[in-house]
Amino acid sequence: MLAVTSPTLPYPSSNNHRNLHQYLSAQIRQLSPERSAKASMGGKTHVRQDNAQAVEPNQRPIRRVATEAPARSTPNGVSTPDRDAIGTTLHGDDRSTKPAPLVRSNSDFGPRRPDLPDRREPAEDSWELRHGWDEKYNSPEYLAELRSTWYMCYTEKRHETGGKPRQENPSRNTSEWRMRDRLKTVSAALTICLNIGVDPPDVVKTNPTAKLECWIDPTASIGTNNKTMEQIGKKLQEQYEGLSIRVRYKQYLDPSVEETKKFCMSLRRNAKDERILFHYNGHGVPLPTPSGEIWVFNRNYTQYIPVSLYDLQMWLGAPSLFVFDCSNAGNIIANFDRFVAKHEEENAKARKNDPSVQLQTYGDNIQLAACGKSESLPTSPDLPADLFTCCLTTPIDISLRFFLLENPLPNGLTLRDVTRIPGRLAERRSPLGELNWIFTAITDTIAWNRLPRTTFKKLFRQDLMVAALFRNFLLSERIMRSNGCHPMSVPSLPETHNHPLWQAWDLTIEMVLAQLPAMVAAEEGGSPYEYRHSDFFTEQLTAFEVYLVQGAPNREAPSQLPIVLQVLLSQVHRLRALILLSRFLDMGPWAVNLALTIGIFPYVLKLLQSAAFELKPVMIFIWARILAVDGGCQTDLIKDNGYQYFINILNPANPLVVTNADEHRAMAIFVVAMFCRGFNQGQTVSLSPDLFNCCINHMQDDDNQLLRQWSCLCISMLWADFPEAKWAGIRCQAHIMLCERWNDRIPDVRAAALHALNNFLGIPDLTPQVAHYEETVATLVMRMAADGSSMVRRELLVFCSTFVKRYQGKFLVAAFEQLAKEKEDLMQAGGHGESNPKRGALAKTDSSQDSQDSKSTRVSYGSVQGTMWMHLLIMSIDPHPEVAQDAKCIVDYVHERLLQSPLGPRAQPLMDDIIRLSRRAAAAKSQPPSRQASVAPNGRRTPAAGSPAPPALPKNESYLSMGMRKSASMAAALKHLTFGTSEAPAPLEEKSATTYQRVPGGPVRTRVPAEWIKPPDVHDPTTHAKTYVKAKTPKSNGYTKRDPNSPAASMPLKSGFFDWSIEVLHLIEFRANHIPEKHALTALQYFREPQMRGTESEEPGSGDYNKKLWRRNRNDRVLAETQPLKVVAGTSKWDVPMGFFNNGTQPTKMCFHQFEDHLAIADDRDTICIWDWTKNQRLNRFSNANPDGTRINEARFINEDDQAFLLTGSSDGIVRVFRNYESPENIELVSAFRGLTRRIASPRMAGLVLDWQQGQGKLLVAGDDRVIRVWSAAAEICLTEISARSSAPLTSLTTDAVAGEILIAGYGDGALRVFDQRSRPQQAMIQLWKKHKQWITNVHMQRGGLRELVSGCRDGEVKLWDLRWRDEISTVKAVEEGSVMRGLSVHEHAPVFAAGSSTHTLTLYNTSSPHPLSVLEPTSPSSYSGVLPHLNRNTPIASAALHPHRMVLAGGAMGSTWVNLWGCKGAERGV
Repeated sequence: MLAVTSPTLPYPSSNNHRNLHQYLSAQIRQLSPERSAKASMGGKTHVRQDNAQAVEPNQRPIRRVATEAPARSTPNGVSTPDRDAIGTTLHGDDRSTKPAPLVRSNSDFGPRRPDLPDRREPAEDSWELRHGWDEKYNSPEYLAELRSTWYMCYTEKRHETGGKPRQENPSRNTSEWRMRDRLKTVSAALTICLNIGVDPPDVVKTNPTAKLECWIDPTASIGTNNKTMEQIGKKLQEQYEGLSIRVRYKQYLDPSVEETKKFCMSLRRNAKDERILFHYNGHGVPLPTPSGEIWVFNRNYTQYIPVSLYDLQMWLGAPSLFVFDCSNAGNIIANFDRFVAKHEEENAKARKNDPSVQLQTYGDNIQLAACGKSESLPTSPDLPADLFTCCLTTPIDISLRFFLLENPLPNGLTLRDVTRIPGRLAERRSPLGELNWIFTAITDTIAWNRLPRTTFKKLFRQDLMVAALFRNFLLSERIMRSNGCHPMSVPSLPETHNHPLWQAWDLTIEMVLAQLPAMVAAEEGGSPYEYRHSDFFTEQLTAFEVYLVQGAPNREAPSQLPIVLQVLLSQVHRLRALILLSRFLDMGPWAVNLALTIGIFPYVLKLLQSAAFELKPVMIFIWARILAVDGGCQTDLIKDNGYQYFINILNPANPLVVTNADEHRAMAIFVVAMFCRGFNQGQTVSLSPDLFNCCINHMQDDDNQLLRQWSCLCISMLWADFPEAKWAGIRCQAHIMLCERWNDRIPDVRAAALHALNNFLGIPDLTPQVAHYEETVATLVMRMAADGSSMVRRELLVFCSTFVKRYQGKFLVAAFEQLAKEKEDLMQAGGHGESNPKRGALAKTDSSQDSQDSKSTRVSYGSVQGTMWMHLLIMSIDPHPEVAQDAKCIVDYVHERLLQSPLGPRAQPLMDDIIRLSRRAAAAKSQPPSRQASVAPNGRRTPAAGSPAPPALPKNESYLSMGMRKSASMAAALKHLTFGTSEAPAPLEEKSATTYQRVPGGPVRTRVPAEWIKPPDVHDPTTHAKTYVKAKTPKSNGYTKRDPNSPAASMPLKSGFFDWSIEVLHLIEFRANHIPEKHALTALQYFREPQMRGTESEEPGSGDYNKKLWRRNRNDRVLAETQPLKVVAGTSKWDVPMGFFNNGTQPTKMCFHQFEDHLAIADDRDTICIWDWTKNQRLNRFSNANPDGTRINEARFINEDDQAFLLTGSSDGIVRVFRNYESPENIELVSAFRGLTRRIASPRMAGLVLDWQQGQGKLLVAGDDRVIRVWSAAAEICLTEISARSSAPLTSLTTDAVAGEILIAGYGDGALRVFDQRSRPQQAMIQLWKKHKQWITNVHMQRGGLRELVSGCRDGEVKLWDLRWRDEISTVKAVEEGSVMRGLSVHEHAPVFAAGSSTHTLTLYNTSSPHPLSVLEPTSPSSYSGVLPHLNRNTPIASAALHPHRMVLAGGAMGSTWVNLWGCKGAERGV
């Protein structure tokens, strides 16, 4: 029989929206004109005491239950009033306040895109939302705010990496850019063999011919040849000094062979292991021989004497730099290595005969030759005779001459005129200096682009002389090639004469020469002329910026990077160059390494001495990026007190006049932390009370999480292994301030505080004062054992391992006493447990007294070590595998040390007894005393007979490998331990056995039939473990299982949090108000990964971006297709078969994905199956890893707008989140934590119930507890605990999914309570309904549609509620009389709900009608016999779920593994 009870207004039977709206409007007008007017203005019906006469006789004015709620802040930082439209209506206040914009998931309302048509009916003909929310939720401002919101949870870096740093390539040296074997040229021999006036016999000169030697004409000089030679030699030395003035130059003019040997050996003796330059000008001697011999003179200059390369190498040794300026110089290059190999062979023989002999090396040689083997030097009279030497030593002069010869200008300039360009080479702002500056940048860039990186570093960054000669050698290749010569070098270089930048060089020369006449005229007294500087660097910086905008495709090195380095020398372009450089460094470690390789480090190190204010923000950013990649720059920072640059920024007394001073200080404090890391000298110079005080002050900056995190890590690095710093921190109370970060809203900050406190331990002298400080810290941090972040819990275990190692003796005592207590508990359970019922209450009393006596005799009871040991035992069965594994390492370490200690002979028998008693207890449980079904710990009744005993433990199994799962005391600890306190868990027997207790402020609960307050599925059998096939358990990313046969891990455990923190973590904005808008820096926490640009998924055109865009368009399409079908769904039959598949195990929980064709099905143990319900195809099957005796209570999809995760909750209080849940290969455990940390012992256990608020990023968890816990997904901590206000188990939770402020809870005694999360936790209850009399099966508020609030209890009554009314709106008897309602599912948008009964029926109703839409009965292949189906009506409905948007219903029956899908007739296009 179906019955309808309406204590307020009778409802029409029609489901038509317009008819219902008209009917309600008429009824409201009859009640009160005032209420009618208010309802027509937006549905805000204020129930006030002054108009109580307008209320129905059976209603009373609603009196506010809770006190006034304080103001709160929404996630976007806007403060909202303490009462919005909901609170005002419920609390009887007629003040209307406009609510601030709220944040929620975009999928919970209609189409997000404004270009899609609005398919809703006109406002006057549409439904009004329940609870007075119509005006609030339909305002244009509010909907615009929703459309602009996009929240994803559990997608932070810590969830992707597990809080572990990347495994760097061990072969990769982060300091490769440093030239550890850096050499310098200390001596130079300028050997000039001209013999002026005498031509060598094998040289034929043209007429006219090239004459100039070092820009001096030997034939035109007045005086003796010796005088001319001295002038040439002096000029050559000046030219070389222009390259490097620190080299000791020595001229050797027309030397004899004896002189040559003497000065060569002298140079090597004085240079020791440094490089020697040997310049050879052989224009006045014969050509080199085919064997590579060069020529000098005899003493009387009557003969040419050959010098063998073998002898020359022996005299000069290595390292050496040879410059050969003569014809046929290629012969020298071709034979040089042959003689080096001969020397090396001789050295090997000598070393074989005498290993200790000191030998000269010959291998490290660099050679430059003017031409090839059979090539002669150019003889053009317009060019100098020593053209190769001019290219190497005077590149600007020869470039001007070469350009004028190749490109005659129309202004009539001559070769003599080009020598009149004003300025000096060292003055970069002068025309000549600017040419030299640009030339250096161009040649560096050509070498950077064409040479291999190793060759570039060796030739252009190792030695200033070598770098200058090779830069100019590139010019010689261009000029000599145009004159028929091919210069040669060792090491050989690729062709560079055709590089495009040479055209830019020609353009630069042309612009200077075009201005030369005006400049010369101005110098001669003509009209003044202002030199127009080249745009070369501006244009190249623009090209570099284009490269950055393109995003460095394929990580190709930018060709302009050497030019950016040169621009840093100019104050005009320095700021822009630094900004562009910072953007380049932001691309990742590869970019930082490239910049360091090019030689950026000396420049940015020198800039630390600059007082220019505008450079500080960029300099901090650049140094942070450099130190993130290479932390070996500490010794460089200590030079000239460079570290003080960053410490001064931390001091609040030195304000930074920038928009985001905190972000600057966060980057600066990172640099200081890296400076102190493992560098005692850095710790010593940085140690000061001011630095501690700065870090402590910044640690309390609630607005900048990055600053808080690195303030903690800076203290950690400052006092690590540095006792003086630890005492300084104690005087500043730094350790106490770090402990106060235990509930910080950012998990990274909490982990950073633990990292610092871990390094705080270990002051060498363990005095009672030191022990007091350390034990105080340990007591305070143990509150973090219940933290929701696995990264924080792992860092806590690192702290615990250090503490265990330091106080090992006390932990051995605690472990021994715990073993004794373990044995005692097992013996008591076996002596007067369930098997001995005669003891009764007396047994419990004795047990309690014995427990108290035991506590008083235990040395470790109440101690810090004893409490920590209990936490370690609990964490050894942590739901996160990495946390559990680390905790087991500590526990195993203590147990192994215990067996090796003097207590070992007593501990071993205890372990053996525990194993024996555990086997006995397991055997006793497998043989229950009666044939009646026994209630399992999860509140479910299991068959007593026919259940095989669990497998016995192997005899060789040790206590350590057995783990803590089978420990009775540990099971009690899991249920009763209060995290963060030193109070030991109470035994299970000490809990009260009363059914209910008095609710504070409420009436006494009368006795009701026992069945009414039991779960509907209490009698359901559970699949036996013997027939149950376990699925694979997903692990976290990077998890490596420890080998059980491996020895215990070394203590303490190692933390990788600091290295991980250097990588990308959190979003910040970095804008300097002194930088022009187009150059403004926008950064994330940057330290290693790209930060100034968006992620791959945010870059338009990228694969990830296109996928995300496709998903959003798909979501909009689904919403647009299904929203108009709500009317059809509420009036049509739901009997269209849509699917039928075998799940393989008993389905107990089902959940549809909003947009994907995914259906998650949980069974009665620990397995979850993911199905594509449109194809009847199973995508994945995996284990939730909840222990035996528990089951999966909840399964929800989160982040459904994009890439969804699967969130599960099991009856042991554990919440888990899975990524890639549909892929067997890629599924990962993202997070796992104890949502319920305390569970109340009760024979009617509800397990765990939860509700997910996507827009708020909150998870509400309740169940067998007296509180409702509100967890933040972003913070991964419990934000608040709302008192449940009842001793009955909480069976169902639902919230307003939009604003997320109103919470409705259903209880095992039939009560419904409404809570306002904005109020104080103890006063949050604002409404209480006690219309149901039995166990609440489900209570649910729609997140779309009319926001209907629907509740149902086990007797089949389904009630609709309005938060403003004390009584229900309507009641529907949804199941047959005498049957039990097993489940209730409410559609999120359509006015439809489905009720599953114990008589094998699924009945669908319209929320406004008592008449069923359809009555369905799930079938399975076993239901058919012959032609007609035979349904077993004794099997109840096990699970049912309605799709959130589509008109699809899934259901399954108890005892069957098959799942049925039905659709709504007429709504096929919405399926």
